[in-house]
Amino acid sequence: MAHTQAHNDAGTPASGSAVSGGALAFNARSMVHYWDEVVRRFGERPAVDFLGKGWSYGEMGEAVDRAAAGFRAMGVARGVRVGLCLPNTPYFVVCYFAVLKAGGTVVNFNPLYVERELAFQARDSQTRIMVTLDLKVIYDKVEAVRRDGLLDRIVVCSMADILPQPKKLLFTLFKAKELAKVPDDHGHVSYADMIGKAPPPPFEAAPCDPHTDVAVIQYTGGTTGVPKGALLSHANLSANIEQMLCVFRDAQPGRERMLCVLPFFHVFAMTVAQNLSVALGAEMVLMPRFELTMLLKAIKRKRVTLFPGVPTIYTAINNSPKTRSYDLTSIGMCLSGGAALPVEVKTQFESLTGCTLVEGYGLTEASPVVTCNPLDEPPRAGSIGKPVAWTETEFRDLDDLSKLVPAGEKGELCVRGPQVMLGYWQQPEETARAIEDGFLHTGDVGYVDEDGYIHLVDRIKDLIICSGYNVYPRVIEEAIYENEAVEEVIVIAIPDSYRGQAPKAFVKLKQGAELSADDLKAFLKDHLSTIEMPREIEFRKELPKTLVGKLSKKELVEEEAAKRQGA
Repeated sequence: MAHTQAHNDAGTPASGSAVSGGALAFNARSMVHYWDEVVRRFGERPAVDFLGKGWSYGEMGEAVDRAAAGFRAMGVARGVRVGLCLPNTPYFVVCYFAVLKAGGTVVNFNPLYVERELAFQARDSQTRIMVTLDLKVIYDKVEAVRRDGLLDRIVVCSMADILPQPKKLLFTLFKAKELAKVPDDHGHVSYADMIGKAPPPPFEAAPCDPHTDVAVIQYTGGTTGVPKGALLSHANLSANIEQMLCVFRDAQPGRERMLCVLPFFHVFAMTVAQNLSVALGAEMVLMPRFELTMLLKAIKRKRVTLFPGVPTIYTAINNSPKTRSYDLTSIGMCLSGGAALPVEVKTQFESLTGCTLVEGYGLTEASPVVTCNPLDEPPRAGSIGKPVAWTETEFRDLDDLSKLVPAGEKGELCVRGPQVMLGYWQQPEETARAIEDGFLHTGDVGYVDEDGYIHLVDRIKDLIICSGYNVYPRVIEEAIYENEAVEEVIVIAIPDSYRGQAPKAFVKLKQGAELSADDLKAFLKDHLSTIEMPREIEFRKELPKTLVGKLSKKELVEEEAAKRQGA
């Protein structure tokens, strides 16, 4: 029997959400609604902590209104795209909601991108206004893009203005060389001038159709080719907020403190850290980058209660001797995304903190959350959980995508729900390939078990075809993770003259641990079939990661290809 799973019971939907007649239905809202509501309800409560300096929701609300007026004066209106090239700072939150309030569309830019990548995204999205910091390392790249004629204006935000007084003094004395020289011309406007010249609040938000107005153009990672801009409507993002409120239904509005270490320019953090915080009236404890000691101090200082992360961050906390010096018991709930969460990482982190750490799954095209392990049920090892509210999932036959496969059999995961994007920016053919009958093709291979839990085994493009058999790198990785000496592992395909392809494992050991390739292969004999056994095992001091801390195969695949081409 073929299997389609609709899941409408991941908790009680928040007010304004609806499930009618068992079908998918959702009462969409503008993202501005959530902002105006949190300012109205929790105006006196802390909204943001940045390295010890704080702002209330009322103060942030006034800044959003003034910035929205400033953007409107620059011509931002319905359909106008404004780029945010910022790390996690108060400026990101203010400008994000200000652009939306003015009626514009946010385009998230990774501030660590090189100039070429920034230029491609600015050109492709037709972004004409960019917001960034006055730090040379970011500003100089953005200014180069403007000089190339791709931007009309840069809104420049002062780093010193958001630092607490002692840090501000140190920054002024010792970091002057890191500040950019910003020209005083029509192509630049300072954030301080923009909000200082704006009329006082309130600011009347632009009209919005949540279903058709694009809130965010979020670019995919581009590991499978040229990056594409996913069009996320206000309805898509509001749906994912309501779905996350169902998952975190025990969270206390106005009382939570969210650790925001994952970058907001990434879709996971944008939704689960920033937007969910706004919906809950939670205080956002912002970290501009991941640094372990700074993170541990922030958890202790602010008594953080919610902590979305990626497995590499939880692993770093587990493995650091510094961790035992900090009280982390304030943490209540954690959601891990971005990559598979090893069971031992989950278990160790929960024992350190007393929190509940669950694994979820999502992708840019779904705003991003699709599934999550329930917080109130026993964990299902190796599962990404069940579909979140108002979400249908089904598995399609890998050889014939028009057919569904029975429960327990592997197929491509396809998803339908109110969080699925409108499509790709200016790419109708790619959109048609990605979405059929409302179902998004994820490119992920997995199955659903008898209890409705979804298990992923790999990406379609990552499959290793070994003597005609499908070999899944994730299965091999999970087996290697069971060896207590292993901290991180990546498995890729390498050419094999006899079998076509074979697995190769890149392994990072825990500090002080010793393990040889022969010892690891002996360990794996009881965990893997002969065809799944890695042909090569290479130990590395570090494994490549994406800018959000996710283990990255791309560099290793390119390295192996270059090595073999050279040979």
